[in-house]
Amino acid sequence: MTITFHGAAQNVTGSKHLIQLQSGTQILLDCGMFQGLGEETDGLNEHFGFRPDKVNYLILSHAHIDHCGLIPRLVAEGFKGTIYSTAPTMDLARILLNDSAHIQEQDAEFSNKNRARKGLPLVDPLYTEEDVMETMRLFKIVEYNEDFEIDPRIKLKFTDAGHILGSAAVHLTIIDEGKEYRITFSGDVGRYGDPLLQSPQTFDQADFILLESTYGDSLHKDLEAIEGQLQEVIQETCVIKKGKLIIPAFSVGRTQELLYALNALEIKGTLPDLAYYVDSPLSEKATNVLKEHTEVFNKKVKEVLKSDDDVFHFKGLKFIQSVEESKALNEDPRPCVIISSSGMAEAGRVKHHIKNNVENSKNTILIVGYCEPSSLGGRLVAGARVVRIFGDEFDVRADVRVIKSMSAHGDYEDLLRFLSCQDPKEVKKIFLVHGEYDVQQIFRQKLVDAGFSTVIIPEQHQSEYL
Repeated sequence: MTITFHGAAQNVTGSKHLIQLQSGTQILLDCGMFQGLGEETDGLNEHFGFRPDKVNYLILSHAHIDHCGLIPRLVAEGFKGTIYSTAPTMDLARILLNDSAHIQEQDAEFSNKNRARKGLPLVDPLYTEEDVMETMRLFKIVEYNEDFEIDPRIKLKFTDAGHILGSAAVHLTIIDEGKEYRITFSGDVGRYGDPLLQSPQTFDQADFILLESTYGDSLHKDLEAIEGQLQEVIQETCVIKKGKLIIPAFSVGRTQELLYALNALEIKGTLPDLAYYVDSPLSEKATNVLKEHTEVFNKKVKEVLKSDDDVFHFKGLKFIQSVEESKALNEDPRPCVIISSSGMAEAGRVKHHIKNNVENSKNTILIVGYCEPSSLGGRLVAGARVVRIFGDEFDVRADVRVIKSMSAHGDYEDLLRFLSCQDPKEVKKIFLVHGEYDVQQIFRQKLVDAGFSTVIIPEQHQSEYL
């Protein structure tokens, strides 16, 4: 049996890991889109490195685009197998993939107008909304902690990974050539003590583990401080300086955490009286999906729900739908808070908000999650004084702040705690995925110190025998 790492190998996007049995059966773990890698991005998304029509099963850990975003292209190129996920992941994937397809088609149409004028060949979108419809027909729901038989040789179990709504760690028991293999794929591991979700679950002993490592070199600050940090930034920017607070936030997970924290401030009576905008139709849809799956909430949130039937709504909040309304926010001089996707500020409406506000020293851009270093968000975090947006250069005069503890990814203590249910002596190999190489080297040493003898950092398209 072999496993080949076709994405999220020494970087944090494009999650894609292919298991091949001696019989020829192929199991794909995730099929994510590469994001924020500059000029390389398009080429990486156009070529899988394997034949989609040869894949028998796809197991999806969760619905973030860097884990599910290329599934419709996989289907368009010949995949006809079954896609296994939790029910919330399927619900989120439907809205996220439809949104992604709409963007692909719009981008292709815009590009082709320019290319036609220049006599260049036209380009196709990565996939269409029709491809998404076909994709959704292939989904099969598997509940958390259900022992599910994919076929007589392959058994699957999901445990809650605590990362976003529906996120799961994937556990496979595979019989290949008479030998049993116990394989765990962490997906993305959440934090213990998450403001909204339950903590990651323990899981049965594994022989081989694919482990995410996004924050393998970091410790997040106290989770309880998030509300206070938000209030401080809002007070300084919007109340004292009379400026705008722009928050790039992923539509799934981070936006809902922000709304929950702001609602908590209102309950305490300390939320500044301002206009709060969520400028992302997708975020509103994702928030509604989360409201439909209250079973994933932790005990604290369930307790709040007894006295507050909507923990994501508060005075002054408005969801923005139309492009015209979004543009109007940039023409309105009044102080306000704008939460908008994407989280890395690489695309979407937030990029326009940053362009229109980054040169005003009254304003603040608040980064609340991981940003790939070459993304716009990553460049702002790194302290760039000039940024290029839509082909033009802008001086960074706005304040740039970071609340690192809001990441939906666990830090190295969380990751080590996630592994604490394992006997290191029985784990033959750990493969570090979904992390920057420098971070992975640091985290590898922490794992070795914890007793895991063989920790491998695979390269893109590298194959390993199990």
